[in-house]
Amino acid sequence: MDMSVKWNEKMSFTGFAPSGHEIMMDAAESVGGENRGARPTELLLSAVAGCTGIDIISILTKMRLQPTSFEINMSGDRADEHPKKFTKINIHYALEGELPEDKVVRAIELSMDKYCSVSHSLSAEITASYSINGVPGEKSI
Repeated sequence: MDMSVKWNEKMSFTGFAPSGHEIMMDAAESVGGENRGARPTELLLSAVAGCTGIDIISILTKMRLQPTSFEINMSGDRADEHPKKFTKINIHYALEGELPEDKVVRAIELSMDKYCSVSHSLSAEITASYSINGVPGEKSI
């Protein structure tokens, strides 16, 4: 995969994805940016969520299951020293609908253990939890 990123001005950059989409990035005003785009670290967490979310929807669809709602909440711990990389990332999957817990757990495990190329590209410890129809899941992932 090839991608290019062009400097706009100050701390602003635009990424040009092979899919044809543009991604705006910028820094906070406190460090010389103009807050005109997402921070690269925010995009990293979003990329993990998007990757694993696509996996889970694909797997559930193959199981003939369709959530009525699906939200992924992310939290990341970062090192205190530079390069301040993510050391731990937690993903919480909140699904709604007629979804058997064992099938949801299997879909999450397959995404985390096998399919999500974004999370497998990181060195951070990644953990997950889930809820179905607002009820926290009972199985550890």
